[in-house]
This record gives sequence, C-alpha cells and structure tokens, in this order.
Amino acid sequence: MGSEKSWGIIGGGIMGMTLALRLAQRGDRVTVLESAPKLGGLTGAVEMDGVVWDRFYHVILMSDLNTRNIIREIGIENELQWVETKTGFFSGGKLYSMSNIFEFLKFPPINLIDKFRLGLTIIVASIIKDWKRMEGIPVEKWLTRWSGKRVFEKIWLPLLKAKLGNQYKDTSALFIWTTIQRMYSARKSGLKKEMFGYVSGGYDKINTAFEQKLRSLGVTIILNSQVQQVTRDPNNKVIVQTNLPDDYQFDNVISTLHADISVKIAPSLTKEEIDKHAAIRYLGVVCPSILLSRPISKYYVTNITDSWPPFTGIIEMTALVDPAELGNRSLVYLPKYVEPGDDLFLKISDELREYFLKPLFKMYPDFSDKDVTFWNVSSARRVFALPTLNYSEKLPSIATSLEGYYIINSAQIINGTLNVNETVQVAESKLMEILDNQ
Repeated sequence: MGSEKSWGIIGGGIMGMTLALRLAQRGDRVTVLESAPKLGGLTGAVEMDGVVWDRFYHVILMSDLNTRNIIREIGIENELQWVETKTGFFSGGKLYSMSNIFEFLKFPPINLIDKFRLGLTIIVASIIKDWKRMEGIPVEKWLTRWSGKRVFEKIWLPLLKAKLGNQYKDTSALFIWTTIQRMYSARKSGLKKEMFGYVSGGYDKINTAFEQKLRSLGVTIILNSQVQQVTRDPNNKVIVQTNLPDDYQFDNVISTLHADISVKIAPSLTKEEIDKHAAIRYLGVVCPSILLSRPISKYYVTNITDSWPPFTGIIEMTALVDPAELGNRSLVYLPKYVEPGDDLFLKISDELREYFLKPLFKMYPDFSDKDVTFWNVSSARRVFALPTLNYSEKLPSIATSLEGYYIINSAQIINGTLNVNETVQVAESKLMEILDNQ
C-alpha cells in the first residue's frame, strides 16, 4: 500500500464520494471539496411541498452491481425496493402499452415486417460484444441498416432527436448499443420482466448515508467551497485555492468537475490538454418535476415518437415508487435534453411551466392545471458527454501535465450510458489506474 498520502477530491457527487470512499479504505487522508451546501451533485434532492425527492429521475437496475455494492457498504441495503414496471409509447397522438412481446406485435404504427426488423435490431444490439466497432459507425447508418428506412424515420429518428437534438448526426452507434444493453439487463432472465429498484427515501437517503460513511472513515468534507485554482508549490504539494480564506495542500488532487471547468482551474496545463478537454461535447437537461393529485398513466417510462411534445419522454416515478413516499401524489418528470447554450436555460419558471405543461395536457386531456399540486424545474447545462464517432480514441488522459492533478468525470464513460452505476465503475477503475502508476 505504501505510505499514507493526502488526497483532495474536487466535487462531492457520486463520483467524488466513491473516490473518497475507496481512498479512505486504503488508509489515506481524504478531503472532499464541494461547492454546494450538500453532497450529491446530480443525484441531489429537492423539497417538493413537504416531501423530499430527487431533482432528476434515477432508477436502479438489478444488474447495477456497482451501485448495489455501494448501497450495501453504506448500510442501507434493506431500504432497496424492487418493482415490476411497464413501458408506454406515445405515437400518432395515441398512447400504447409496450411492456411485453404481445403488445409489441400489436403496436399499430408499424407493420409486421417493420416490427420484425425493429425487434431484430434490438436483439442484434443486445448480443454484440464489440463496442469498439460500434463506436466507428454513425448511429443513423447502423439503425437504418438493421431496421430499414421506414422504421428509422418513424421510430428511431424521433427518439434520437428527443434525446440528442440534431447532435444525433455526429453520434456513433455506440449510443444505441449502450442504451439497449442497459435496458436488456433490466429484464430478469426467463420472465423478461422489467424489475426496477429504488431506495426508500430516494437519493437523499443514499447521499446522507454515504456522507456518514465517509465521515466515519475520517474523510474531511468541506461544503460551500468553490475551487478557483489548482497549482503546485516548490515542496511538490498540489495547492487548491477556494472562495474560503484558507488554501489546501495535498499530495494528489482529483477533479470530478466537467472537462472544461477541470482545465480552467488549472492554468498551468498545456494548450493541447486544454483543447482536448474542451473538445468534449456535452448535452444538458431542463427537467421539470411535478406532483399531480392522481396518476397520469401506469407507465414508468412513456417514450414519445411524435415531434410536437417538447420533452424527451415522460417519467412517472410513482409507477415505481410507493406514492405514500410522496404524500400519496404522483411524481412526474418531463426531461428535455438540450445543448449547454440553449435558450431554455434562460426562461423563467412561468414560461417553462406553460412550455412543458400545455403539451402534457394535450397528450392527457383529462388533466389540467388544477391537478398540479407542485411544480419545480431543475436544470444542468452539462449532464452527459456525447458519444461522437471514435469517442474513446479522442478522450484525454486522466493524468495531466500538472503532476499530482488528475481529472476523472462522467466523460470517461465510454461504453455505457450515463447513470450512477457507470459513474461508480469509472471512479473505481480510473482510481486503480492512478494508484497503479504511482
């Protein structure tokens, strides 16, 4: 193991907390610097009319072994609930159930031959093992090859545009591969049922237990600390300056912040490094969360192939989570993925309310504003890095020219979708890379 070292972790999201946990378990001294008043990052919570739940939607799959391992380690495994969920499809102005093979075969918007090709595409993506090859093929080309032009334009294109906007044109087939791989793993073998999980109390419960675990291992957590600069002093220590009066010094520092911010706070990095990190293209999200007096549907996810609703899909959290956790109301998320500079980030709450709710009530005419008991919008300009063609080959190294300064963030997820499980896996695998090279 070597002698005890001091580590500074910039960012107290799941990535930062996982890095801190593994380093503290080695016996190293660890400090987490988080700019927000609480740990959690994108898994943070918001108070919704007396109940606390996640700002953005999250779900745990049975195959999410990294997440489940963390939940067990922090002592709340008994709070994990498993539920069979259903999937909906909104197409041609109508809502369809798409939760099993029989419903798929009855799905009216496409004919039997197209259904066969769509099903074949999903099966092929689920059994392909060589993700690297998928990275070199444009997603449109690959989907058209397997599904045909009609299915691509009727099903895949609206779904791609909803999630990626026009950026789908630069996205590799790895995007669809990782999405299908993850959804396939959600289905229990044999029964082929979607079993999704959540921790009672949501990620607020997970983050609180995680923080308690870190503190019990001696990790120092400094909240409301905005990192402004990372440099190196003549004594070979990495110095971190924040908005707080004191500077901090460490043997090593890991930034879990987005690529552009991670290089911005380290002014001595080379132009080549800065350019490589700056070239990573992110998508952000604007995500209303609304509490309704009654359920809107029986589906956890409703995928949308019509172009007029502005949201990517409808996530009805209380099709998964016990409504008693949310004051016996129904929690619905309406995520819309957009580029970081999109004007939607500048709109005020009332404008966003009309922008999102008017189409929702058009989809569900039985609902109106009087059914809404709570409205909130959470947004983040950089959520996930676009898997552009040959993405992994262009990715910058986690080590930098500033000795002892490393960058590990969600952009390092190269063959998975952005979710907590992949975040934990990247944190653990990249940390081993650092430790192996020291």
